[in-house]
Amino acid sequence: MFTNMKRTRFRVRTKLVNMRDNEVIHIALENLKNNVGITGKWKDIGADDLDGMIDIKIENRTTKFNIEVKKELRIHQLPKIIEQAKHLGPLMIVAYRIFPKIKEELRQRHIAYLEANGNIYLNEGETMVWIDTQKPFQPERDKGNRAFTKTGLKVVFQFLIEDNLINRPYREIAEQTGTAAGNITNIIRGLKQEGFILPVTKNEYKYNNKQQLLNKWIAAYDLRLKPDIKIGTFRFLKDEDFTNWKKLPFHDSKTRWGGEPAGDLLTNNLRPAKLTIYTNETRNDLIKKYQMIPDQNGNVEVYEKFWKNDQVKDNIAPPLLVYADLINANDRRCTETAKRIYDELLQNKF
Repeated sequence: MFTNMKRTRFRVRTKLVNMRDNEVIHIALENLKNNVGITGKWKDIGADDLDGMIDIKIENRTTKFNIEVKKELRIHQLPKIIEQAKHLGPLMIVAYRIFPKIKEELRQRHIAYLEANGNIYLNEGETMVWIDTQKPFQPERDKGNRAFTKTGLKVVFQFLIEDNLINRPYREIAEQTGTAAGNITNIIRGLKQEGFILPVTKNEYKYNNKQQLLNKWIAAYDLRLKPDIKIGTFRFLKDEDFTNWKKLPFHDSKTRWGGEPAGDLLTNNLRPAKLTIYTNETRNDLIKKYQMIPDQNGNVEVYEKFWKNDQVKDNIAPPLLVYADLINANDRRCTETAKRIYDELLQNKF
């Protein structure tokens, strides 16, 4: 049995660029061997639902894993991986980089993983290995693609919740999304460059790899846009207002529930530990109308309502945004609720 093994001298590649799946695997196995002497053999089995298999040899014991390869594992990919682990036997995720909270979730579920830098976790049978001593590789960044800037993410979100908008005149798109027409040109060009939309005629597009576009938007939203639109963290003057949050008299067109409260309203299956609000009301409105007090340790997070024309009732943000909030929360309760929202409300669109 191995656990938390450390080596003070090691050799690790410091930069990886434009890696294909097999490159990630070979570099991860090479670093694993160089760092701690554990060897692995990868097999490409040509299966539709798996990327291959790996035999991990530790001393005289060999453990076999089905493998799923990810360039950079993200929170929104966890529900699918959890389902794979249930149905496909011993599963190992091989990834360029896995963020700490995601690694913790994988360990809690006894799902093995291997990073390109050689960090590894597996707990199968009588063999347990957990090595987390190598510095993570830095993720690659989108360069020059305007579709995933802060402005681009707002426009792409509107495209995702309103399919036909992308084929409307640029001036109309600009008006509906609150941005300049020149930005629309660059954003659509960026989507074309990524292969997310394909031209049907000169002025008409159709979506391509829409599920992948959704996943990329969710990750970029949490990293780039959401921090920028945060108004502040609050608490209620009266503690009972948190418990009775459903009774708050929100202005329907200006203020919406997101995150956990929206997840509860949509599924009746999630008791919120914190409240997320999207609003166009001012801080003074929040304080006067809802008795909310700014508090950096509070349990109410308030963000700018950055979209229009969602046609959603009951003071709930669009289900796609609620899904993104819950997936990015990195909480098992939220992940399960997010999966239900996706299955019931989003699956047919993606």
